[in-house]
Amino acid sequence: MEPMDRNYEIANVEGGLPIKMWTRGVQIEPAARLQLERVARMPFVVNHVAVMPDVHVGIGATVGSVIPTKGAVIPAAVGVDIGCGMMAVRTSLVASDLPDTLRALRAAIEQAIPHGRDVGKGKRDPGSWGKPPPDITAAWAGLDARFTAIVAKYPKLGKANSLTHLGTLGTGNHFIEICLDESERVWVMLHSGSRGIGNAIGQFFIELAKQDMRCWFIDLPDRDLAYFPEGTQHFDDYVEAVGWAQDFAALNRRLMMSSMIKVMRDIITKPFDAEVEAINCHHNYVQRERHFGQNILVTRKGAVRAAKDVMGIIPGSMGTRSFIVRGLGNRESFESCSHGAGRLMSRHEALRRFTVEDHVAATTGVECRQDLGVLDETPGAYKPIETVMAAQADLVEIAHTLKQVLCVKG
Repeated sequence: MEPMDRNYEIANVEGGLPIKMWTRGVQIEPAARLQLERVARMPFVVNHVAVMPDVHVGIGATVGSVIPTKGAVIPAAVGVDIGCGMMAVRTSLVASDLPDTLRALRAAIEQAIPHGRDVGKGKRDPGSWGKPPPDITAAWAGLDARFTAIVAKYPKLGKANSLTHLGTLGTGNHFIEICLDESERVWVMLHSGSRGIGNAIGQFFIELAKQDMRCWFIDLPDRDLAYFPEGTQHFDDYVEAVGWAQDFAALNRRLMMSSMIKVMRDIITKPFDAEVEAINCHHNYVQRERHFGQNILVTRKGAVRAAKDVMGIIPGSMGTRSFIVRGLGNRESFESCSHGAGRLMSRHEALRRFTVEDHVAATTGVECRQDLGVLDETPGAYKPIETVMAAQADLVEIAHTLKQVLCVKG
């Protein structure tokens, strides 16, 4: 029985399960609707597919969707940035404790935390460690045994960046920010995932699933919906590898946060406490949960767990507000909410439509890069975060509203 005061719309799918969409007032591309319908027709999807207001086209499955399955998992629905997510920490600092200019602080962060990517002949990727520092090596020790077991079965994965990417930011929409909340308190927030090794694991198992589909003569509406049935060796191996990559991602964020706090203490003379409030949450991942009386696998592709009173993070773009939220435990969304504002257009379209001057105007008051290299991340390329938040008012409540004053982009 549907709630009378529901905030979502229902799309019935011929030959498939319903799609419940928290998208009122939010634009949805026709291609995204088509992807959602294809997922809803997969035979092992259960109950319904839930769609968050930041929905947009992804590979195989739509970004901003929650896919409940029983007896199978779709590697491309999890994606290649396995365990990508957010971390935020409130400090005891207030706005007046920050330096008058934040340029030196941004430069120090960029120096301390590898970020970006620029690989050429004879070059070392600046987004990786040449020689990992002792604290990174020590942290890796907690991951090493499980990784060795995975590589023993799939040696190709041993060639990907793993230790050298631990504690590093990455590229694209990954970022580090210093923000102020509604009471002018200072927060540190960052967005990153499982880096090169997560990408390698994701790509490897996506291709392996496609090979399995060909071997079993299974015809799919989209090759990227290739899956592993539960009870097969590849299913077990994927669940093992994806779980490890999710742990790598969470640790990666913790290590960067520690580096951030150290940099701030080097530059800000006033002593301060960190982790007054701290949140570390995935938004590209799969895990076992119980919903509607069934034990299932829940894949959140660009969605955050929003169980009752569970804290989460919903970032806007680099020139708008972000939100620390408290889950309301809405069962119809599989206790989920959006993972951000969601792209309004592709990176190529953003580069075509906006100028550097547009970007400078949109990021006024933020110490950040204002050049062609980050134009695809300009605020106008994203959906309005206020509209996204209004569409999911029954999924989360806002605990804190943050506005960035410094942003480091990958």
